Amino acid sequence: MKKDSIFLPESVDGEMSVPLSSDTDWIESSHGRTGAGRTQQFVNPVLTPRRRSAFLLAVLLCFGFLLLRVSYLQIVRGVSYRGVAEGNRQRIIPIPSERGLLFDVTGVQLTKNVPSFSLALVPQDLPRSEEERNTLIETLASLVELEVEEVRETINKYGSYSYESIIIEDDLDYEAALKIHIASADIPGIHIHRGSKRLYIEEKEGKEDPALPLSLSHVLGYLGKLSPEELDALYEAGYLPSDTLGKTGIEKQYEPFLRGTYGVRRIEVDSLGKEQNVLAEEAPEDGSHVTLTIDLAMQRALEKFVQKRLDIGQFSRAAAIAMVPDTGEIRALVSVPGFDNNDFSGGIDYDTYQSYITDENRPLFNRAIAGTYPSGSTIKPAVAAAALEEGVITAQTSFLSSGGIQVGPWFFPDWKTGGHGRTNVKKSIAESVNTFYYIIGGGYNNVTGLGVDRIAKYLQEFGFAARLGIDLPGEALGFLPSKRWKEERKGERWYVGDTYNLSIGQGDLLVTPLQLTSYIASIANGGTLYKPQVVEATTDMQTGSVQEIHHEAIRELPIEKRHIGTIQAGMRDCVTYGSCRRLSLLPFNTAGKTGTAQWSNTKEPHAWFSAYAPATNPELVITVLIEEGEEGSGAAVPVAFDFLNWWWKYKSGSLDG
Repeated sequence: MKKDSIFLPESVDGEMSVPLSSDTDWIESSHGRTGAGRTQQFVNPVLTPRRRSAFLLAVLLCFGFLLLRVSYLQIVRGVSYRGVAEGNRQRIIPIPSERGLLFDVTGVQLTKNVPSFSLALVPQDLPRSEEERNTLIETLASLVELEVEEVRETINKYGSYSYESIIIEDDLDYEAALKIHIASADIPGIHIHRGSKRLYIEEKEGKEDPALPLSLSHVLGYLGKLSPEELDALYEAGYLPSDTLGKTGIEKQYEPFLRGTYGVRRIEVDSLGKEQNVLAEEAPEDGSHVTLTIDLAMQRALEKFVQKRLDIGQFSRAAAIAMVPDTGEIRALVSVPGFDNNDFSGGIDYDTYQSYITDENRPLFNRAIAGTYPSGSTIKPAVAAAALEEGVITAQTSFLSSGGIQVGPWFFPDWKTGGHGRTNVKKSIAESVNTFYYIIGGGYNNVTGLGVDRIAKYLQEFGFAARLGIDLPGEALGFLPSKRWKEERKGERWYVGDTYNLSIGQGDLLVTPLQLTSYIASIANGGTLYKPQVVEATTDMQTGSVQEIHHEAIRELPIEKRHIGTIQAGMRDCVTYGSCRRLSLLPFNTAGKTGTAQWSNTKEPHAWFSAYAPATNPELVITVLIEEGEEGSGAAVPVAFDFLNWWWKYKSGSLDG
């Protein structure tokens, strides 16, 4: 028998008792007798202190873990989860502000905002099941008659903006919007988005005329839906997937003024994302109105006269600008062909957009500020001014024009066979005598010309090869060739013939119609180059305060007044007996300069003309460019004549009708 063993007495019925280990606790319990004098006994095992401690520790660890987890969820992540929960129950709905309107300088309203409806969805409210989501997308596509893949692509493109409205289809009419609103009542995440679209019309004294001149579209611009890249860049500034943005023209340049400040509405939604209650609302602040320097009547007239000349000559492309020389304000800016910016209101359809971008005449291109062309002879007054200032010539200096000059094997001709005879600076401008500019530009015999570097320096002073800073997007730089550029680009040295070409506005020189207009304006006003502008003022709609856009002088020309006076006299002679003498038929004095710019061996040259009126105390500068219009005197001068004749009557109030 082992020392530590305990034996229970044998049971009465003879069964053996069960041995227990000495370390086992037991309790005898009597539950009555089973027989006479007999007592049944039981053994109930219990936890030892060590096991009890382990059990209690495990329970404490579980409760501790649960307590820590609850604390983390409630305290550390509480705000985040509360936001998610509130996002499922509440929504912040932006209230778009009313976009500011555009007016011409006389107060004529040029734009109008009209209500529009769009089919929109909120990605957060879409079903999580892929099957259910596909079914919903198919339903959406059928509601607005779109391809399923087109709807899916839109959702994928903007789907990262979970709680924002994404536009599936723009510009629904009221009946279609109402039908979709009823049909989508039980579709999660779908709603009709109420906004506005932009119309470009003339509205004056309560009367509307939808026929704004097409060329004005290049100035006003248009609105378009934000691309994903634009949305990513502007989201923090308050832009939304459902927003539109100024894409071109004034709409783009003055977007921050026109847009205004959005309001907000906090709403409560149901499980389908449908609005149930409005919890709070903050009103939007409307955008500012913008008043242009453009005169609608002058814009319409200039476009009409340009188009008339294009039709007569069977030309296709042109640009024209009318500017106030003493301020830089632009009264008309025409680029032909133009386009109808109402086509972009509410989203342009594919076929219409394709017709624009595939048109070889590029109607969406604003050639008045972005087109670059050789200047032809219109550059000659600037070269003459530089030669006077540098002492290469005086007002009395003259050279013999006998048809051109010979340099080695190369001959550089005048445009007039046999030449122009004895020519001074005024006659050289009036008759556009090439020989005179070959000599003062590149030199000849015993005359040392300006040379390419000095010519380039003065042309830069006149504003060429630089952006003038007009308040429209897309202004081009233009180009001035140089010795270094030719060596690097063409692998050739600079020859005197290159300087001759530069002196008469040929070769690699490129200018914009805007630059040419500003340069002629600086001569007309006596020597100040102004920054061109198309906006006169903005008006804050909350306060009514008007912020005028001040005229800005870029620089005073480094040319003496007497030399500018000589140039003015030469441009006046151009009208009295020179290449632009058609303007002498006008009832007031004018001054101008023609240009014929060769640019291709197979196509006609461009026709230029720039003039100012009246010749003393000028009030207006006009520049006309007819692409492939042959000669400036034949194609561009008639446009200026018709317009200036109209303008004189317009400003005096004597127009018929």
